[in-house]
Amino acid sequence: MKLLGLALSALLVLTVGTRAHAGTTFDAVKKRGLVQCGVSTNLPGFAFTDSKGEWQGIDVDTCRAIAAAMFGDATKFRVVPLTTQARFTALQSGEIDVLTRNTTQTLTRDTTLGLIGVGVNFYDSQGIMVTKDSNVTSAKKLAGATICVLPGTTTELNLADWFRGLKMEFKPVLLDTVDEIKRAFMSGRCDGITLDKSQLALARINLGSTDKYVILPEPLSKEPLGPMVRQGDEAWFNVVRWSLNAMLEAEEYGLSSKNVDEALKNPAPHIQRILGTVPGMGKALGVDDKWAYRIIKQVGNYGEVFDRSVGAGSPMKLDRGLNALYTKGGLMYGWPIR
Repeated sequence: MKLLGLALSALLVLTVGTRAHAGTTFDAVKKRGLVQCGVSTNLPGFAFTDSKGEWQGIDVDTCRAIAAAMFGDATKFRVVPLTTQARFTALQSGEIDVLTRNTTQTLTRDTTLGLIGVGVNFYDSQGIMVTKDSNVTSAKKLAGATICVLPGTTTELNLADWFRGLKMEFKPVLLDTVDEIKRAFMSGRCDGITLDKSQLALARINLGSTDKYVILPEPLSKEPLGPMVRQGDEAWFNVVRWSLNAMLEAEEYGLSSKNVDEALKNPAPHIQRILGTVPGMGKALGVDDKWAYRIIKQVGNYGEVFDRSVGAGSPMKLDRGLNALYTKGGLMYGWPIR
């Protein structure tokens, strides 16, 4: 009985401790009145400042969606530009509430950093870009090549794994920013550069001519990019996760920033739940029932975000590809809000 009593006491302490810890970020964000999101220092399509000095991009819109869910106001956020080396430390230390910076979800990152991935807001793959004049048509022909790469990233690890798998030698040149990589490439310091293919597409545009540079066909990796939060705070984890799901569900249901007000009259149960015309979905998250409506109204559905950031409405003009809804041959699949 004594052992049983000790076990129950230990369980009680663990339970109380867990409950005390859970909700820390949620409560801090609520009290502060804004969400602090870690983003890239300047990555067009994902996190960048426009001609007016305002932050734009998929990762910034993910942050705006979280703010809309929490406060009913998508402007209640602050972005913290972070390098690849500083991003995890900033989240671990509490400098930011959520890392919406383009970050690959991996097992190691979920299990060793005290952090956890929330979902995917962009599916990508890693590639290598070379000059057309090099006459290289395959990454398999780059034995002994010098490749510029960002340090401390899965990009660096994937590059090494890929060459090792083919028993080929290469020379990595580690540079801290994408801008440094592009400058080194243009000066001839490296034979090729490796980034996610979405970044290579943009880099090719920024270098002045899509005709002079070739993105080689081989995918070096899978890159499911998405937000990360600290472990042990389920209340905050849920707000971030379901903000992303709301944008995906909205696109599947045909709800957009342009028609969402008219959709408030729609009697379909799944529409009423997501738009909060029937109560309950907000209370489960600790926010107002109109949380998803405000995301859609103020930020848009996932398709709208994709289009203006990296798709047809942007300079990058990327196809949806893997980022199309599952109903259209892609991988994007919003979880049901019910």
